[in-house]
Amino acid sequence: MKLTTKKISLTLATLLLVMLGAQRLQATTDVDIDVTQAHTMNRQGALLLDVREPSEYTEVHAPNATLIPLGQLGARLDEIASYKDKPIIVMCRSGRRSAKAVHLLQEAGYSHVSNIAGGILAWEKSELKVVRPN
Repeated sequence: MKLTTKKISLTLATLLLVMLGAQRLQATTDVDIDVTQAHTMNRQGALLLDVREPSEYTEVHAPNATLIPLGQLGARLDEIASYKDKPIIVMCRSGRRSAKAVHLLQEAGYSHVSNIAGGILAWEKSELKVVRPN
Protein backbone atom coordinates (compact mmCIF):
# COMPACT_ATOMS: atom_id res chain seq x y z
CA MET A 1 0.00 0.00 0.00
CA LYS A 2 1.43 3.31 -1.07
CA LEU A 3 0.96 6.16 1.39
CA THR A 4 0.87 9.60 -0.05
CA THR A 5 1.98 12.69 1.79
CA LYS A 6 -1.66 13.81 1.90
CA LYS A 7 -2.77 10.53 3.55
CA ILE A 8 0.07 10.67 6.05
CA SER A 9 -0.78 14.29 6.92
CA LEU A 10 -4.45 13.41 7.32
CA THR A 11 -3.60 10.43 9.54
CA LEU A 12 -1.27 12.52 11.70
CA ALA A 13 -3.85 15.30 11.98
CA THR A 14 -6.51 12.80 13.05
CA LEU A 15 -4.18 11.27 15.62
CA LEU A 16 -3.35 14.71 17.00
CA LEU A 17 -7.03 15.60 17.33
CA VAL A 18 -7.73 12.34 19.15
CA MET A 19 -4.84 12.95 21.52
CA LEU A 20 -5.91 16.53 22.22
CA GLY A 21 -9.48 15.40 22.84
CA ALA A 22 -8.29 12.75 25.29
CA GLN A 23 -6.10 15.33 27.05
CA ARG A 24 -9.03 17.76 27.30
CA LEU A 25 -11.26 15.02 28.70
CA GLN A 26 -8.59 14.10 31.25
CA ALA A 27 -8.23 17.74 32.30
CA THR A 28 -11.99 17.96 32.83
CA THR A 29 -12.26 14.82 34.91
CA ASP A 30 -9.19 15.65 37.01
CA VAL A 31 -11.16 18.36 38.82
CA ASP A 32 -14.07 16.07 39.76
CA ILE A 33 -14.13 14.91 43.35
CA ASP A 34 -16.67 12.84 45.24
CA VAL A 35 -18.80 14.15 48.08
CA THR A 36 -16.67 12.51 50.77
CA GLN A 37 -13.57 14.31 49.50
CA ALA A 38 -15.54 17.55 49.24
CA HIS A 39 -16.88 17.22 52.78
CA THR A 40 -13.37 16.62 54.14
CA MET A 41 -11.92 19.55 52.17
CA ASN A 42 -14.69 21.84 53.40
CA ARG A 43 -14.02 20.84 57.01
CA GLN A 44 -10.35 21.72 56.36
CA GLY A 45 -11.24 25.23 55.19
CA ALA A 46 -12.02 24.94 51.48
CA LEU A 47 -14.78 27.22 50.23
CA LEU A 48 -17.93 25.29 49.33
CA LEU A 49 -19.51 27.26 46.51
CA ASP A 50 -23.09 26.46 45.47
CA VAL A 51 -23.89 27.76 41.97
CA ARG A 52 -27.57 26.80 41.85
CA GLU A 53 -30.43 29.28 41.83
CA PRO A 54 -31.64 30.81 45.13
CA SER A 55 -34.87 28.79 45.11
CA GLU A 56 -32.89 25.54 44.79
CA TYR A 57 -30.52 26.61 47.55
CA THR A 58 -33.41 27.51 49.85
CA GLU A 59 -34.97 24.09 49.31
CA VAL A 60 -31.83 22.20 50.35
CA HIS A 61 -28.14 23.00 50.65
CA ALA A 62 -24.98 21.76 52.29
CA PRO A 63 -23.98 23.43 55.56
CA ASN A 64 -21.41 26.21 55.11
CA ALA A 65 -22.22 26.53 51.40
CA THR A 66 -21.88 29.98 49.87
CA LEU A 67 -24.49 30.72 47.22
CA ILE A 68 -23.46 32.51 44.03
CA PRO A 69 -25.64 31.40 41.10
CA LEU A 70 -23.73 30.43 37.97
CA GLY A 71 -25.28 33.28 35.98
CA GLN A 72 -23.89 35.80 38.49
CA LEU A 73 -20.52 34.21 39.19
CA GLY A 74 -18.47 36.22 36.70
CA ALA A 75 -19.78 39.50 38.10
CA ARG A 76 -19.32 38.44 41.72
CA LEU A 77 -15.77 37.04 41.68
CA ASP A 78 -14.65 39.81 44.03
CA GLU A 79 -16.73 38.15 46.78
CA ILE A 80 -14.46 35.09 46.69
CA ALA A 81 -11.21 36.79 45.69
CA SER A 82 -9.54 35.70 48.93
CA TYR A 83 -9.81 32.10 47.63
CA LYS A 84 -7.92 32.74 44.39
CA ASP A 85 -5.04 30.52 45.58
CA LYS A 86 -7.02 28.44 48.07
CA PRO A 87 -9.23 25.38 47.55
CA ILE A 88 -12.73 25.96 46.20
CA ILE A 89 -15.24 23.14 45.83
CA VAL A 90 -18.13 23.89 43.48
CA MET A 91 -21.55 22.29 43.78
CA CYS A 92 -24.81 22.40 41.85
CA ARG A 93 -27.71 19.95 41.54
CA SER A 94 -25.97 17.21 39.57
CA GLY A 95 -22.52 18.48 38.57
CA ARG A 96 -23.12 20.10 35.18
CA ARG A 97 -23.45 23.76 36.16
CA SER A 98 -20.66 23.39 38.66
CA ALA A 99 -18.39 22.01 35.92
CA LYS A 100 -19.09 25.21 33.96
CA ALA A 101 -18.34 27.25 37.08
CA VAL A 102 -15.04 25.41 37.56
CA HIS A 103 -14.04 26.33 34.01
CA LEU A 104 -15.04 29.97 34.56
CA LEU A 105 -13.05 30.14 37.80
CA GLN A 106 -10.00 28.55 36.21
CA GLU A 107 -10.18 31.03 33.34
CA ALA A 108 -10.28 33.82 35.95
CA GLY A 109 -7.08 32.53 37.53
CA TYR A 110 -8.40 30.48 40.44
CA SER A 111 -5.87 27.71 40.86
CA HIS A 112 -7.42 25.12 43.20
CA VAL A 113 -10.96 24.49 41.98
CA SER A 114 -12.80 21.17 42.15
CA ASN A 115 -16.23 20.03 40.98
CA ILE A 116 -18.40 17.84 43.20
CA ALA A 117 -19.41 14.96 40.96
CA GLY A 118 -23.13 14.37 41.34
CA GLY A 119 -23.78 17.67 43.13
CA ILE A 120 -26.27 18.01 45.95
CA LEU A 121 -28.02 14.85 44.75
CA ALA A 122 -24.90 12.81 45.50
CA TRP A 123 -24.37 14.75 48.75
CA GLU A 124 -27.84 13.76 49.96
CA LYS A 125 -27.50 10.19 48.71
CA SER A 126 -24.31 9.85 50.77
CA GLU A 127 -26.37 10.94 53.80
CA LEU A 128 -24.18 13.94 54.52
CA LYS A 129 -25.81 16.69 56.54
CA VAL A 130 -28.02 19.15 54.64
CA VAL A 131 -29.97 22.26 55.59
CA ARG A 132 -33.70 22.35 54.80
CA PRO A 133 -36.33 24.91 55.77
CA ASN A 134 -38.39 24.01 58.84
